Amino acid sequence: MTSAILSAISVLTKPLAASSWRDAPSSQQEALLAALQANRSLLCKQLQTESSFEGVRKLREEVRAGSDWFSSNTADVPWGFVQECLLLLLTLGRHLSAELNQFKETPPPSAAKLHTPEMAPALPPDVLSVTQQKTLGAALQFVVSLGLCPYLAPGVGVPLGRRSAFGAMVEKLFHGVPVQDAGRRLLTTMKVLLQLAELSSLATLVFTRHLGDVMAALCQLGFQPRWEEKMQDLSPEECQTCKEALKKLLGKVYQPIVIKELLILQGGPTQSGAVGSCRGSTRRLVPGPAPGSALGSAPAWLRCLCGQLLSERLMQPKGVQAVVRAILEGGMGGESDWRKCEALAWILVTPPKQWASAGSYFKHVCPQILDLLHFKDQLTAQQFQRVATTSLLLLVQKEPGVALQHLVTPLLSPLHRCTPASNKGQSQAAVEESELSRCVSDVYKVWVVGNSPSASLLSALEEVLPVVFTLFCFTKQNVSHLRSPCQEILLWYLSHAEASAALSALRQLSGLQEQKSEVGADFHFTPGSDGGARLSCRERCSEEDDALYEKLSGEQWRLEVLMQLLNELKDSDLPGDFFLQLLQELASCAAAADEEEEEEKQELGVSAMTLLEVEQQVLGAAARQGHRLALLQVLAMMVESVQHTVLLRKPSQLSAEDYSSMRRLLPPLETLSQKHSDVFIQELASNLRAVIATHGAYRPEHLSTEAQRSGNPETMSQNKSVPSRKRENMQAEADSQTGPHLFPLNSEPASSAAISQSSDSGTGLSPRGGGRTSSTSKPAPPTKPFSDLLLEACDPDVPTRAFALRILTQRVQKQNPEAVQEQEKVFMLFLENLEHKDSFVYLSAIQGLAALADSYPERILERLLKDFQHGPSLSTSITEHCLETRLKVGEVLMRASRAMGELAPHLGRPLVGVFLQGTRDPDQSVRASSLSNLGELCPRLDSALAAQAQELSSCLTALIKTEKEAEVRRAAVHVITLLLRGLSDKTTQVLSDVLLDLYRALKWVVRSDPDDVAVVHAQLALEELDDVMRRFIFPEQKLEKKIVVLP
Repeated sequence: MTSAILSAISVLTKPLAASSWRDAPSSQQEALLAALQANRSLLCKQLQTESSFEGVRKLREEVRAGSDWFSSNTADVPWGFVQECLLLLLTLGRHLSAELNQFKETPPPSAAKLHTPEMAPALPPDVLSVTQQKTLGAALQFVVSLGLCPYLAPGVGVPLGRRSAFGAMVEKLFHGVPVQDAGRRLLTTMKVLLQLAELSSLATLVFTRHLGDVMAALCQLGFQPRWEEKMQDLSPEECQTCKEALKKLLGKVYQPIVIKELLILQGGPTQSGAVGSCRGSTRRLVPGPAPGSALGSAPAWLRCLCGQLLSERLMQPKGVQAVVRAILEGGMGGESDWRKCEALAWILVTPPKQWASAGSYFKHVCPQILDLLHFKDQLTAQQFQRVATTSLLLLVQKEPGVALQHLVTPLLSPLHRCTPASNKGQSQAAVEESELSRCVSDVYKVWVVGNSPSASLLSALEEVLPVVFTLFCFTKQNVSHLRSPCQEILLWYLSHAEASAALSALRQLSGLQEQKSEVGADFHFTPGSDGGARLSCRERCSEEDDALYEKLSGEQWRLEVLMQLLNELKDSDLPGDFFLQLLQELASCAAAADEEEEEEKQELGVSAMTLLEVEQQVLGAAARQGHRLALLQVLAMMVESVQHTVLLRKPSQLSAEDYSSMRRLLPPLETLSQKHSDVFIQELASNLRAVIATHGAYRPEHLSTEAQRSGNPETMSQNKSVPSRKRENMQAEADSQTGPHLFPLNSEPASSAAISQSSDSGTGLSPRGGGRTSSTSKPAPPTKPFSDLLLEACDPDVPTRAFALRILTQRVQKQNPEAVQEQEKVFMLFLENLEHKDSFVYLSAIQGLAALADSYPERILERLLKDFQHGPSLSTSITEHCLETRLKVGEVLMRASRAMGELAPHLGRPLVGVFLQGTRDPDQSVRASSLSNLGELCPRLDSALAAQAQELSSCLTALIKTEKEAEVRRAAVHVITLLLRGLSDKTTQVLSDVLLDLYRALKWVVRSDPDDVAVVHAQLALEELDDVMRRFIFPEQKLEKKIVVLP
């Protein structure tokens, strides 16, 4: 039945062939009318004559009997065609509804028997095929084009002429033709379409293609003023029904699509630009889905209605997101999209004029604006964050109080909850990781990425700056994704705040000034499960000393982190201003201390004072002393950690009077430049004299560098009495010597060791601890005595010990006289460190022992072979670690065998015997290690291996066939592979007596060994043997001529 109804629709909508025309039409409009009339007549004829349409005809008559709007005697050809289409669509809808109800009520009769997991569920009867949907879509297009759009008022909806060529032809067909009951026809079409839309399968076809036209018709039927001509034949009840249908439709369809269609219905810009009482900002600011030239000017009542409906969409739950999606969906992030984002931001911060209270509007919209910051999709998130950030910044400019209440304060709420002051008498609670991470991310997006340093934003950020700094200090001690955003937030504030506010913030962060908002004493940050941080309750220290140490170490760490921040402010005058302020305060404190001493001498004794006065005096003196100590600590840290180029970035602006007052310094400077013993002081004095004499016109670029070098006491002492012609050489030497002196005197030995190591390695860390040094930089010459290196090789600090071992290894390799003389001590040190548990230490010891074995092979190898056979010989050796030490000695022997080179045949024979004995060791690891060493050594013995080939073959064959451990069998097979690969063409000479035995052993492994890895090794060995034998049997033909000189 469904197919028959759709066949009837196809008869009605299919185009006529050219041969069916009786008379050639004179225009396209006449051809269209003739085609519509012919198709309608053909349908009526087939319904009466065709037996396949009998059911369709009966159901159509039933629908026709209930349709009071149908008129078979109409002279209007298009409307008559639309009536037939509507009648068939209603027939299809009634049939599908009946079939669907029957499908829901009655299950398939054989479902219980044929139901299997592989069986697909039965399709409901309202599911249409692609061809059927295409036929139905054509009928709907005819209904909308001929029965809906021609009856819309001018300016309502997109004109047909601007859609397609067929639409332009239909528009010409209806142009200038008066219609008596246009409103009634439009209402009839809308009723049928809404009735069809009650079925989900048909609703999809109606609304996906014709939603805008349906909305335009409902707006006109429900809201067009009654005095207009097209609305005079409709009753108020019918208009109210259309209003309710529009409201229901807008609530059911996906909201971004609804908003797009409403924007189209608002039309293009009006001539006068007046908006009336409706929300015109939506239409003027947001670029519509179509260019303004493609949209006509909508009537005032429609513009006002669309503005009201758009405001209602905005005020719904997730309405802001729907509006943003409607405007930005499908964008690619280009320039036009950024303009749309800014326009959307203006819309969101502008309350609708019909809204009663702006406060309630912002209370509803602002949380949705903050939600735009939390999208995960990259492109969507970028655009949504742009809208949210711009909206917040615009609202801060327009309404600072509203923005602070509804946007800034909720955004900073997790950071405020970290301080006790924000709880207002309530107990402070923990802040979860997700809240802190989201808050820091939002602050970074709004303040740093938005980059609009208004007074309100700076003030709001200043309140939580101590919390952000504390969180940043915590992230510097751990691996956290919050470190970078926290640093950027702090640097942004210090760079954009006023000088007085920034200096005050630095004083708070350094502990010189009481902080307004700080993390509670009973709480601290702890690592989160997702790489962030959470605020949790602090466990109280039972010991006062532990609590004091924790407090002092925390303050010291905060200062170090603050100095790192100041080093990042390379383009700012703030570090220098802060340093000068501290120096001025230090001078004031010194003067105040002198005044206090004088006052104490003049004051009366303690006996004449009350207890309260005595207590106040003592506490005040202690507080002042503590402040001075803190001030000195900050100054010392700045001098030690902050680069001088950061502190002295801004050059001093001297006036002419200043230069005139300094003219009296010219004679002493001239004397210094001529008579001082240090060449650096001479050049510095000469340059300063030139600067003063020229009033700053002459400024040598290397003046500050020479001043820094001259301030180094060691450089000064080394450069005394040096002729000026050698000045460049001395400067280069001073550059190489200044590295270690950049660190404080109380630093650990490991720090200096790390510097020297980085210099030696060529790609280590630079002395300043941040960048990478160039691989072409010259290493600094060794400065430590040999005895100090021996002591550091026993240091409990792992980096210090490992570095000392590396330096000792280098000296052994360079045949340093002290290393040669003390080789026994060095050897014992390496053996002792071989048992260290840290890999950095014992690997350095392995490297050192290999260097010793390479330099003094006869004596060192003998000792190492004994330790490998019988275990460590040191009295301090730990029995439990004997096996590990033997394996490490095996590693040393393997490295030594690699370094033997041409001496391997002479030095390697004792090693082969020891390794063969090691293959019978009770421990499988030693057996595997011995075989591994054999694989490295035997190929290097070359022809000398022939004497021990039989013994080696017997050992390997026995292990392959009798060894229970798969790891050892693998090693034995691998030894054969390395032998064949290393000897190559000499295999048939060196292993001629045992080659057959080795071949049989490999074949036995391939056929019988249960271990897959051993089989793979055997196959590789057989491939090597195959290559050797092929080259032996079929030697490479060399195209060369030999000239023989006869006697």
